Parts: sequence; C-alpha cells; structure tokens
Amino acid sequence: MATLALLRALWRRNLPSSTSRFPVKSSLSRSVSTLVLAEHEGGSLKPQSVSAVVAAQSVSQDNSISLLLAGSGAAVQQAAAQAASCYPSISQVLVADSDKFTYPLAEPWAKLVHLVQQQGGYSHIIATSGSFGKNILPRAAALLDVSPITDVVEISGSHQFVRPIYAGNALCTVRYSGANPCMLTIRTTSFPVPPISADSKPNGAPISQVDLSTFGEDSNGKSRYVKLTSENTERPDLGSARIVVTGGRGLKSAENFKMIEKLAEKLGAAVGATRAAVDAGFVPNDLQVGQTGKIVAPQLYMAFGVSGAIQHLAGMKDSKVIVAVNKDADAPIFQVPGATPHTHTRTHTYVAPIIQTQTGTKGRQRFKL
Repeated sequence: MATLALLRALWRRNLPSSTSRFPVKSSLSRSVSTLVLAEHEGGSLKPQSVSAVVAAQSVSQDNSISLLLAGSGAAVQQAAAQAASCYPSISQVLVADSDKFTYPLAEPWAKLVHLVQQQGGYSHIIATSGSFGKNILPRAAALLDVSPITDVVEISGSHQFVRPIYAGNALCTVRYSGANPCMLTIRTTSFPVPPISADSKPNGAPISQVDLSTFGEDSNGKSRYVKLTSENTERPDLGSARIVVTGGRGLKSAENFKMIEKLAEKLGAAVGATRAAVDAGFVPNDLQVGQTGKIVAPQLYMAFGVSGAIQHLAGMKDSKVIVAVNKDADAPIFQVPGATPHTHTRTHTYVAPIIQTQTGTKGRQRFKL
C-alpha cells in the first residue's frame, strides 16, 4: 500500500500544469488577426465583402481585420477609399495594384494571398461562398498547405464553425485543429450587415500598398481571361435583393419566363431561376438559385412553377416569406416553413394577372413590403 501511494504521488507531481498543456491555443487566442478577400466592381466594394467583414468580427472580440483588394488603375484605388470607411471593424485596407490583377483570375489571386499571408502572418483568412471565393480560396489553401472550411453559416469561436451538410438538411459543427491560417468561405446571407449608428461611424482605416517586388511573372498559370458578359439591367443583385421572383420549369418556355422578368421590374426585385429552367435554356446560369447556384435569403421570395427540388430549397429556404405558385398541391416547396401555397392549373397564366395589377391605373402593389 505504501508503494502504491508513493507511485501515485510521483505520477501527480510529474503531470503538466493546466497552464502548460495548451500553450499554442492560448497564444492563438491572444493574437487573432483576419484577412478578408474583398471583391469590387466599377470602383465600388461589393456588399458581399462587407458581410465577410461581419463574419470576421464574430471570430474574436479583439480581432484585427485587414481587407485585401486587388486590381489595376483608378478602379481599385476608388474601391479602397470606399472600403476604408465602409465599416468600423476594418483595421486596414491592403491594395495590390498591378496589371496582373486586372481580372480576378484564380492563379494570381492565390499567389497574392500566399504572399500577403507570409508578410502578415494572419490567423484567419475569409472569403465569400460565391464564385469569387470558391475560385480562389481552395488554390490559396493548397499553396499554404491547410484545409479550408467551406459554406460557414455560424461562427461559434475562433476555431469552431457551423456549416450545412446533406443539401442543407443538417448542420455540422466543425472544429479546426490545423495550422494557421484557418481559411473559411462564408454564406453572406447568414451574416447580414447591421445598420451603423452615428456614434460608431468609421473615421477611415489606413490604406497600404502590398509589396509586389517578389511577385513572380509566371503567376497567371494556364488560365486566361476571355471576356465578361453581363446584362444591362437596373434590377438589384440576386445575392442581396430584398425581393426575388423565381421561375421554374413549370413556365414551359423562355417566352413565358419573360413574364417573370416583367413582374420583377415592377416590384424592383431580382430574377432567379431553378436549375431545370436554366438547363432548358430559359435564362442564363448566373440566375440559378440553389446549392449549385446562388444562396439567397430575401424578405420576400416568390416562386412560380417551382416544385422545390432539394438542391433548390438549399439555396432559398432561409427567406423570410415564401410565396409559391404550383399546380401540384403536394410540391415539396409547400413544406418549407413560412411558405404560402397557391395552387393553379397553369402556372404561366397565373403570372399575367399579377403583372396587370402592378401596371393598373390605380398603381396598387399586391406584394409591397
């Protein structure tokens, strides 16, 4: 018994203290810094990038947030000036001004992220889950030899995140245990930008130029910019619109889909489409809503001829109010919480009376928020 007691005393004395078990974790919590990969167009910062800043603010209360912009000429400098005063949590704006970044290709951007990470030693790197972030972040993560976490919808701690799985039917809590930096793509609809009060308006973060002297000439790799095709429309962006009007395969033709576009113009709404409508050639694929398209969460989501496939519901079920018109009373979209069902034998003939109501002499709007 005396020998056993002596062995226990020796074992307890040789145990490491609680303060020395996890020195790396404690040092990480004291030096949290985040690099946000920002997207700009026409000299203006895109609203999705501000949502990424809001997400970065959730990582830690004492988080130092740097915004990275890349481009060439006056456009990127104008975007940097706007970004410096767009949100109070931004500590600094980093600008990479070079002809190599005239177009947002993945290869030069990934190499830029690698270079900035070597210079700044950030603990986190965040991008949006759109085509911009999905194109750049995996390549940059490979250069940095880390594993990224994608489609984050909630940040529970500096290294603990929540992301959807099984087409959004389940939520998975993920703890990152790898080396720095922790790289994330976030769903912007889960991180809305709160209104800025008069007392907390930013004075303007400092703008610094990234040192590109060591940036190689062979950074463009095997891809090249061909062209950019976009529609000249005054409709709001699909990813951030307050109202979205979506058409599905039930509209039967591209001609009938034009009624959706007319209704959207009267409501000041964005136009969306299902994958089936895109595959049928009714509209281009940049209007696709769903798991393989854009994730939206508007105040009002109107769906005409949309049955509600799993991959489509994953992209819109967080909408505040859902109005669905479909001839099938048992369509899956009617099972989404908050959906208001309207059954009609011919969906495309149901849209016209709504448009007529919008353009009538009294100017009454049936779906005004």
